[in-house]
Amino acid sequence: MLKTFIERPVLSTVISIIIVMLGFISISSLPVEQYPDIAPPTIKVTASYPGANAETVLESVVIPIEEQINGVEGMTYITSTASNNGTADITVYFDQNINADVAAVNVQNRVARANPLLPQEVKQTGVTTQKQETSALMFLSMYSKNKDYFLNKIMPCEFG
Repeated sequence: MLKTFIERPVLSTVISIIIVMLGFISISSLPVEQYPDIAPPTIKVTASYPGANAETVLESVVIPIEEQINGVEGMTYITSTASNNGTADITVYFDQNINADVAAVNVQNRVARANPLLPQEVKQTGVTTQKQETSALMFLSMYSKNKDYFLNKIMPCEFG
């Protein structure tokens, strides 16, 4: 049986093309909506304070926003970073069963409550709130001793 495919490469190619085409056709009919979410709903809040260092951003932007966001319905935990280029990133993680759209609206409402507490420069540039997908589904690692095919690094692959 295997000898037939070796001796007839055109037959092997045609069968391979048919299998690939059937795969593409079947992908469109997969019920992806039925599968559970892999990562919990995540909302990211980003703010910019031009000319401020990380400590100033932390004290005048991150802490007031975090105090207002803390306790939003369904939240599990919150992380934040402030950088010396004046940017602040706050990531809010929710329970798996919380709707991401509802969570985004709830966080946006809480951020709006913190708006009067923020410096004028931050208000001018704006504070953005958006849903975020945080999980990488697969990590690939390839290795070859052959210098022509040398590849030795891990590459995250995100789908969706």
